[in-house]
Amino acid sequence: MTQAFKRIGLGIGVAAMALLIAGAGYQNLSAQGPGPGGPGVGRGGDVRGPGGPGGPGGRRGGPGGPGMLGPMMFRQLDLTSDQRERVRQIMDAHRDEQQAIGDRARKAHEALQDAITGTFDESAIRARSAEVAAVDADMAVAQARVFGEVYQILTAEQQQELKKIQADMKTRRDQARERAEKNGPRDGGRRGGRGQR
Repeated sequence: MTQAFKRIGLGIGVAAMALLIAGAGYQNLSAQGPGPGGPGVGRGGDVRGPGGPGGPGGRRGGPGGPGMLGPMMFRQLDLTSDQRERVRQIMDAHRDEQQAIGDRARKAHEALQDAITGTFDESAIRARSAEVAAVDADMAVAQARVFGEVYQILTAEQQQELKKIQADMKTRRDQARERAEKNGPRDGGRRGGRGQR
């Protein structure tokens, strides 16, 4: 595998991980239809975690980072069926709040984008930026609340494994960032290029 393919693969992996764990809005589990394990359970019996493609408003990343739990982490933690059910209940209990925050985040980001791309008005841009910051703070608090509730149902061994997974994810993110900073954009600013075409 060439270096470029490795880099692309790592980038895709990091992006996929971010999509799984960084989103704030919860998917409507029942609207997705029952998986093999029943409503809200995906393939392989995994509990569908927070977020969706890109999180609220389709944006990637956002508050939460490696602390958030997603389907991949649930599989790695090998939750019991009772734990999966309890996680589902926790997520169901916070679904409306998460959806409301996701809607607010989408609207705030759209308003900021409109302010940026409209006629220049520094005070409007600053006001919209402050609104984005406020909703992102609310999102982070809500995510932390859900994370804390889910964390409490894990066994001591699962909590340790989660900490290890989070540390590994941080290491991979840091390494990817270092490689990106070291390599910089190639081919006149195009990313992922391999020299001349």
